[in-house]
Amino acid sequence: MKRRAQEVDAAEDPMGSLAAAFAGLRSTAQIKAFLEDLCTPAELESMTDRWRVVPLLAEGVPYREIHERTAVSVTTIGRVARTLERGAGGYAAAMARHTKRSR
Repeated sequence: MKRRAQEVDAAEDPMGSLAAAFAGLRSTAQIKAFLEDLCTPAELESMTDRWRVVPLLAEGVPYREIHERTAVSVTTIGRVARTLERGAGGYAAAMARHTKRSR
């Protein structure tokens, strides 16, 4: 059974540990394998859907057009847009890094 947040020892940082595991991987192939082991197919589909719309939102493409191009729901597109605006900055950091590597 999953422990509730208040039951987790303050010294533990499960998300930090997961982030460190990602950071320790050295290639796209290793990260892909880790994601396939870690996530269900539905979770992977949800994450890839969200990631697919990030660059389109950054370009200013309207939600309906993004939906038509990707088949990602308008609701999901809206959630990603809100996270881009008010989130922790992860999408922006990943986009900047991805754009830099693509050049």
